[in-house]
Amino acid sequence: MRAIVIKEFGNTDQLELQEIPMPVPEQNQVLIQIKAFGLNRAELYMRQGSWGDVSRVSGIECVGIVAGDPSGHFAKGQKVIALMGGMGRSIQGSYAEYTCVPVSNVVAIETSLSWEQLAAVPESYATAWSCLHGNLHIQTGQTLLIRGATSALGRAALNIAARHGLDVIATTRHTAQEEDLLALGAKHVLIDHGKLAPEIRQRYPQGIDAVLDIVGNSSILDSVQSLRRYGHACLAGFLGGSAAIPEFNPIRDLPSDVYLSFFASFMLGMPDYPLSAIPFQTIIRRVELGNYRAAPARVFAFEQIREAQALMENSQAGGKLVVRLTT
Repeated sequence: MRAIVIKEFGNTDQLELQEIPMPVPEQNQVLIQIKAFGLNRAELYMRQGSWGDVSRVSGIECVGIVAGDPSGHFAKGQKVIALMGGMGRSIQGSYAEYTCVPVSNVVAIETSLSWEQLAAVPESYATAWSCLHGNLHIQTGQTLLIRGATSALGRAALNIAARHGLDVIATTRHTAQEEDLLALGAKHVLIDHGKLAPEIRQRYPQGIDAVLDIVGNSSILDSVQSLRRYGHACLAGFLGGSAAIPEFNPIRDLPSDVYLSFFASFMLGMPDYPLSAIPFQTIIRRVELGNYRAAPARVFAFEQIREAQALMENSQAGGKLVVRLTT
């Protein structure tokens, strides 16, 4: 089968299309014929070697059809989505025509969406749903700040939160993206220059209810300053880089009456974070109806993986990037 292989850690030139043996599913694994997959920043870190020893075939999510399941959980030919479960890290990932994924990380779905439309959903919406309904416990009528709202995860979170009845403040670094974020459901759009808490406090003197911070360590200390007493902040990404917060002292740097948590999507599918807790069929139905605007920003051919990753690495994606296989 064809697969995109990391020859050595480095830049996009290290991604090469090769013929490799087709994987054979073990018990409690599902063999999936991949039709499309979404790109994620995690795959940049894997290619660069930032995450140590990883699979030579990257990719943490995909959509496709079941080609085999020794355990009998899924029927051959069934349409499924798959994410995490060690994909791209401890096991071969989705940058291939076939992959084997743990049963716990595969979900059967019914949909009229095209493969490329469907591929924009799994990881972004699973993570957004988990952060909003799990870590942040969102409630209708609350005010939520999404920092990094133009990312794939940010757009998914904005879709979910706005439809749930929250007033969403979305941030971007570029004024050209304001109209798009308002169309997705944002009540306010702020240009993020690094310090937003003073501006938010001017609008909301008592503070806001919740923050989903996808920018990361470079912004989280400012984000928590915008919260009301007992407000919640969830750190869920590192768009601003993964460098540690210099001289971080929680006693000095965190308000004493707010909650701060972190969500890592690699937990999805594990016993404490079962995929059954995420209503994928409902999410996909809302995408079909247009309630969630989840169309990919761009779709690439399998052979264009270098171009696709370069676009993501340069922060020019403007949403979810998807690769469509021709098989």
